[in-house]
Amino acid sequence: MNYQIRATSIANEDAKINVKETNIAFGTTAKTANTLPNPAELFLSSFAACILKNVERFSGMMKFTYTKASLEVNATRLEHPPRMDHIIYKLTIFSTDKKINTSLLQKNIEKFGTIYNTAKLSCTISGTIEIYAY
Repeated sequence: MNYQIRATSIANEDAKINVKETNIAFGTTAKTANTLPNPAELFLSSFAACILKNVERFSGMMKFTYTKASLEVNATRLEHPPRMDHIIYKLTIFSTDKKINTSLLQKNIEKFGTIYNTAKLSCTISGTIEIYAY
């Protein structure tokens, strides 16, 4: 598989990424540091999207139902050289389904997630999955 995106920026302004029919604005200037995502946050967003896509994928394969999945991702950044050192995630699945095998789900996410495996090559990752039965 191959992927393609386009990104543009204008001097002294912010930038955008064009993916298919979507534009994603991101910050490259100090004036939007508190309002637009920065590249590190976009990286973590991609990591989160990978996990959530696999929850959807594996819900069908593992035959469980859920109404919502929520993910919190935190990361530690090193300064020299600047890079992510450790990513921690907490995945919460909202479901009344009693047969969700969270251990197998986590194993599948970690084995088959493209962004997950790419990040794992450069930093440590740890995470938990919990079911919120409402």
